[in-house]
This record gives sequence, C-alpha cells and structure tokens, in this order.
Amino acid sequence: MPRISANTIELFYESFGSASAPTVLLIMGLGAQLTRWNIELCDLLVHRGYRVIRFDNRDSGLSTRCDGLALPDFSALLRGASPFALPYTLETMAADSIGLLDALEIEQAHLVGASMGGAIAQIIAARYPERTHSLTSIMSSSGNPMLPPPTSAAAMSLFAPLPVTQDRQSVVQDAIARHRSVASPAYPTAEEDLELLFGQEYDRSFNPQGVARQLGALIANGDRRALLKRIACPTVVLHGKDDPLINLACGEDVANHIPEAELRVVDGMGHDFPVALSATFADAICQAATRAAC
Repeated sequence: MPRISANTIELFYESFGSASAPTVLLIMGLGAQLTRWNIELCDLLVHRGYRVIRFDNRDSGLSTRCDGLALPDFSALLRGASPFALPYTLETMAADSIGLLDALEIEQAHLVGASMGGAIAQIIAARYPERTHSLTSIMSSSGNPMLPPPTSAAAMSLFAPLPVTQDRQSVVQDAIARHRSVASPAYPTAEEDLELLFGQEYDRSFNPQGVARQLGALIANGDRRALLKRIACPTVVLHGKDDPLINLACGEDVANHIPEAELRVVDGMGHDFPVALSATFADAICQAATRAAC
C-alpha cells in the first residue's frame, strides 16, 4: 500500500476516484487512523465527481511514528508553559498535508478536517490559501479558551488511563467504552461494527504514545481566532448539536470568526462518524466545494 515522502517523514495514504477530478483531502483527528473516514463517505464523494485522499497523520496508523521522541509535559502545557518538549506542532502537521499534496503533484484541494484535523485544516486554509479551494471544518473548535469544556465523561474518553493489560480484547473494549461517551445519541453504531473497527485499528497500529504527542501539539496550539479571520476560501462548519467533547459553542465560534462561513448544526450528532450521517457529511463538503467553483 502507498507510503509517500512528505515534510521529511512518510505518510500512508489511500486515493479514490479519478486522478483528474478535483481533490478532497480528508484530515483526521486526534490519534485516529484514516479508516475513521468510512468508505461510504469516500464512495459518495467519488460518485459526486471528486478524487478523495485519506491518510494517516504522523504518529498514527501506518505513517511515520515518532518513537523515542519526548512526550509532552501536560501539567506544564495546561499552565501555559513553553511547549519545549513537543517534538512537533499542529503547524508541522499542516505542513505534512501540504507535503502530501506536493508529493502527489496536487496544486489545490478541498480541505476537510475533523476535530483536531479541523484545526489542522483551518491552519492550512489560513497559511496556505493558494493551496486551498474550500474548507469544511467538522466537530472542531477555534481554540478560544473561554469556550465551554467537555463533559466530564467525554473528557475521560481522552485522559483516562489505558487498561493495564493492553491485549487486543482489552484495548478494543476500552475503545468502545470511550466511544460510547462521545457517540451520536440519535445515530448509534452497532456493537459488532465498533468491535470490527477498533479491532482493525489495533491490528493496523496501536500507538498510545503517538496519541499523547498529538494531544500535546493540539493543546499547545492555543487560540486560533486571529488566524481564522484570515481564511478567505468558501467554508462550511459542520457540528453536532449533541457533541459532548467539543461543545456546539466551539463550532459556532469557528463559524463566527471565518468570514462568510456557513454553519450547519446536526441534531442528534455527537463526536463520531456514524455511517448513517455519511450523506450529511458529503452534502456539507460538496456545498463548500460548489461555492468555490462559483
């Protein structure tokens, strides 16, 4: 399967659809692998005339792991101390995406980012406007420190320790429990589907230290409101009304700071990617892309 050199590392990616079609670049969130972008969404976008690229961020999936590099001092980061121990930042990860486009000889793309991936896509749209056709920011935030925090249960999905026995069954069951605390209440995913997804992820790559390094990069990035005001491309902000991890107010703040952004709120959606909402995600992405073509 394809790995390609980008920004001094190697990124694992998958491409769907015609190479001559307009490109949609899917940027996943914290610790998540490219498989979280379900194939149903990819197929819908291809059917609507786009080339779709999904990839593993650095330190996740089959892309370069930063093993041996320092882990963040989260207590220092939360106190606002200098992120001296961070091996990379969200700006680095944004440059990874640009490096992937360069390696694939793609001049511009429709950017789609989810959660932390939304933050990365926001940075790209602001810092690399010449590479950005449109932006779809999904279940993400502006980094404004005054926004509502996660619910306690959702916060535990990020910060609770892993099971002591980190065998496949224990890790999969732990992942399901964490998922349930942030999942979409109106669009539940069947237990057997979650077992399949998280089992495949464990088999593909189990890298908890990578999640910690990515989380450090996210926390250290801070407030992006000034950066968001620089985004000039057509933008759709999609957010779940019932997101317990990144409150709806966070998505509203993103939309309020990007000029002429369109906000779409989905009732019953939490902080996950139910297959039942694939058409909803595709509609938002295509709406931003269509505005860019006008």
